[in-house]
Amino acid sequence: MKIFYYSLNNKKLFSLTKQKNLKAAEGTDFFSGDNTIYFLGSLPLNKSRGSFCISDSSLLFAEKENLDLLKTPENKPAVPENLSLKISNRQVVYINTTYPKWRDLLDYTTPEKWKVNILALGDVGSTLLIGLKLLGGNTISRIGIHDRIPENQKRWEVEMNQVSLPFNNNLPEVEIVEYDDLFNCDMFVFCASKGVPPVGTSVKDVRMVQFEENAKIIREYAKLARKNNFKGRFSVVSDPVDQLCYTVFKESNTDDNGNWDNKGLFPEQIKGYGLGVMNARAIYYSKQDEKLKEYEHKGRAFGPHGKDLVIADNIYDYNNENSLKLTEQTVKANLAIRDLGYKPYIAPSLSSGAISLLATMTGQWHYSSNFIGGAYMGSKNRNLETGMELERIKMDKELEKRLLTTYNKLRDFNE
Repeated sequence: MKIFYYSLNNKKLFSLTKQKNLKAAEGTDFFSGDNTIYFLGSLPLNKSRGSFCISDSSLLFAEKENLDLLKTPENKPAVPENLSLKISNRQVVYINTTYPKWRDLLDYTTPEKWKVNILALGDVGSTLLIGLKLLGGNTISRIGIHDRIPENQKRWEVEMNQVSLPFNNNLPEVEIVEYDDLFNCDMFVFCASKGVPPVGTSVKDVRMVQFEENAKIIREYAKLARKNNFKGRFSVVSDPVDQLCYTVFKESNTDDNGNWDNKGLFPEQIKGYGLGVMNARAIYYSKQDEKLKEYEHKGRAFGPHGKDLVIADNIYDYNNENSLKLTEQTVKANLAIRDLGYKPYIAPSLSSGAISLLATMTGQWHYSSNFIGGAYMGSKNRNLETGMELERIKMDKELEKRLLTTYNKLRDFNE
């Protein structure tokens, strides 16, 4: 195994191929210490992430990204022992040099405390704001809010800043931010939405009805993120999150004529938050059936926040019939709330929104949609100092078949 060693801006880089225009470095003790090191690789542009955490040695030799990223690799190639230790400690970052701005990825660091900006304070945005205010004291430095209705902005600024612990208050302050300052933050949260069918409307999949209108809105903010050279996280909470994430990626990386130029956001900067509530709903229904009781601790949720959701009852002892039953119950959960005469936004705003956003900031395992080979696909993952890590599991063949069907639909939607 031939390894080439380099140094750039006081960072240690290595590669399995020679790199042009980089200063060579000594390989002696290159992998020692607790510092982060960077692997320079090459994966297909716009079909792969710009960077990610290398969680096992197989990722060093990957030639493309697809659904296999969610599977435990059958073979983990042998690498030097000291490099293997760095990988086990999650101290190696993959840098995809096919992206023109790949050097920018070397400079990203996780904030000690996050500045969060929320766009739109409707039912979802305001409930999510409450969750972040109450839960984010140790993680968030301040929460910025922006809404097209000035009175609504002022109402939530006043109300939220009158929520305080009686002593030793550490809850984040809430402040109104202007349009031009929306991307002066570490995390931008998109909650704007249009075209939500009224309660009582007969619609099979409410989320896809929203796509056309919400895509028009989100394009504006994708372009604004590009204009501001945004380095933080673009978090999509509005439905349908998976398709809107791809819209952000595409629109931020195309010029005014619609041509790709890759001057915008890296695909891994964009995350969709819709799967957290689907997992929570699956837990709710699993507790009502003895056959499904293992789901909370051994089950998993995959895919979109919608009808192509995949619930696995138990990834260690998968039962397809039980999984399909629980999937159907979970998908229809929002319709049950609508049948009661209410819009189902509270659980999504908190489970998919506030709780999952905070888990992202603190590097905890959570559910969100991330870029996999040309589509945003929901699964269990975490964001570490060295990048995103997808959970990889030994996958049942029937489960894999279900996942592939969902993945192909998400990918084909973008083509």
